[in-house]
Amino acid sequence: MNHREACITLNMIPLMGPVRMRRLLEAFGSAEKILLARPSQLTQVDGISDALARNIAEWEKHADPAEEERKAREMGAHIITAEDGEYPPLLREIHDPPIVLYVLGSIGDRDRNAVAVVGSRKASHYASECAKKLSFQMAYAGLTVVSGLARGIDTAAHQGALAAKGRTIAVIGAGLAHLYPPENAQLAGRIAENGAVISEFPIGTKPDRQTFPIRNRIVTGMSFGVLVVEAGANSGALISANMAAEQGRTLYAVPGRIDQPTCLGSNRLIQQGAKLVTAAEDILDDLPMLFKEQPSLPASVAPAGLTGEQEKILAAIGADETSVESVIATSGLTAAVVSSTLLGLEIRRLVKQLPGKRYVKLV
Repeated sequence: MNHREACITLNMIPLMGPVRMRRLLEAFGSAEKILLARPSQLTQVDGISDALARNIAEWEKHADPAEEERKAREMGAHIITAEDGEYPPLLREIHDPPIVLYVLGSIGDRDRNAVAVVGSRKASHYASECAKKLSFQMAYAGLTVVSGLARGIDTAAHQGALAAKGRTIAVIGAGLAHLYPPENAQLAGRIAENGAVISEFPIGTKPDRQTFPIRNRIVTGMSFGVLVVEAGANSGALISANMAAEQGRTLYAVPGRIDQPTCLGSNRLIQQGAKLVTAAEDILDDLPMLFKEQPSLPASVAPAGLTGEQEKILAAIGADETSVESVIATSGLTAAVVSSTLLGLEIRRLVKQLPGKRYVKLV
């Protein structure tokens, strides 16, 4: 068995996990030697149970590396190890890097300059728009946006990067055969065409409570910095922030409303030293080595084919919920014109009406 096959095999063994993998590699020196070791030798390593030692010794019951690679090829994916040039260099530096990565799409040299964007799954409209705007700006400037394909901030971050025709990478907490959430399958396809969907889990692994925290170290590990957009006091995004700090990554955070519990965690990160971000320039300012001149960053994606009245009304709707009365006052248009124009914008899915005749922009 060669090194590549040994890595794929070890990654498929039940009960393994990244920490145990690291300890075994430190003790035996290579994946091949781990598979050749006797159970009595394996259990001498801290954290290796009798059950795991048996699984390793009986690896043929649990893993077929050739079949796993065949399944990956059928999906249009491929498997890389830490020795491959495609493996993200920053990821090699973390405490417990994944021994293999399943890649749908491709990881390139441009992805060396990556920023992770994380935040609440139940994000407010304001936070989603911030994530989308900042990701658009960063991708437009040439950075790769890394996130986790989850609902909320992750989805907005990927969408913003794709809107800028930039690079984005989704790190999922399951095997490639079980994309989660299922409604993001189409988004995952677009990401694979403009970056990559990656996972360290065997193809058939289903998502659970353990897989998502495990994948977070990859999201932060392959990025030079981590941007937190809206996180409550117990948000999973704070786990990513802690991992980023342990990995020596730069922490960034978008300030949120002080009367919203969903912003408590991200605001506290700023108190503790995370850099406050209101525009992508706040991140790009830290990267003079990447850009000889600061790129010109657009504020947002401008919809095409709008009338003058539609442009006025869109401009009158703020980043947060805006009442019809406020739109009328700001735009200077009559109530009848505002009402009919808002209906047209709703049909085009450029705005959304909320209870109480309040509106938010969707662009």
